[in-house]
Amino acid sequence: MIELFEQDIVTNDRQSSKGNQLKWKNKDIWYKADSIGYEGLTEYVISNLLLKSTLKKDEFVIYNPVQIKYKTKEFNGVSSVNFLKENYKIVTLERLFQMYYGKSLHTSLWTIREPEERLKFLVENVEGITKLKEFGNYMNKILTIDMLFLNEDRHTHNLAVLMNDKNEFMYCPIFDNGAGLLADTELDYPLEEDTYKLIDKVKSKTFMESFEEQTEVSEKLYGMNIYFNFNKKDIEDILESEDAKIYSKEERDRVKTILFEQMRKYPYLF
Repeated sequence: MIELFEQDIVTNDRQSSKGNQLKWKNKDIWYKADSIGYEGLTEYVISNLLLKSTLKKDEFVIYNPVQIKYKTKEFNGVSSVNFLKENYKIVTLERLFQMYYGKSLHTSLWTIREPEERLKFLVENVEGITKLKEFGNYMNKILTIDMLFLNEDRHTHNLAVLMNDKNEFMYCPIFDNGAGLLADTELDYPLEEDTYKLIDKVKSKTFMESFEEQTEVSEKLYGMNIYFNFNKKDIEDILESEDAKIYSKEERDRVKTILFEQMRKYPYLF
């Protein structure tokens, strides 16, 4: 267990529809506490399964479960190594659009009728501002990951790029997957409810409500840019690791059920 203190607290300017987790930074390590369920387990499982994908290791953040003591309370959560290079900071796409155009990207997207045009609008504007190439390929990777792992909290406030003090930009590693795998057991996805019915209930928030349809749009425009090569045994090994066992068997079993079902639904990704 790691003990963290008030001076380690980091205020987060990235909004989430699921509320803001307690976050700390200590000795170049970031920590996040679970707030509505098993977010830490979700981050750990997804990041370890991304190791068994066509992504390079610098394209995503690795998370490890940790138990945190803060003041008089104890939390489950995760830690990750700080990925920011010197003089760089995370800038959400929402903030980026506000900085350059003085208006909301989220609002602008949802005034566009056709989903294909929404995604093109997002990609072309980000490329225009940042000069980053192939941002559509990057979006396809994220949308595919979100579909497979049911991350319902990917929107313009937590899609991001990296910017330095010279207004130079870099791609941001894929992070913040904690809203996936029905992690919100407090409000939307109680453990006692039927897992398969809950899977059907989840909606995306990026530029459409359907994970499948928005991923199809991204594939049509930018192709398929990520594949996975994990199997059921890989999932079981991760969930039976000592790190994962800070979470209950009920939580781990539900994550396994979800992943097995998602593998069944999307064999073309493997």
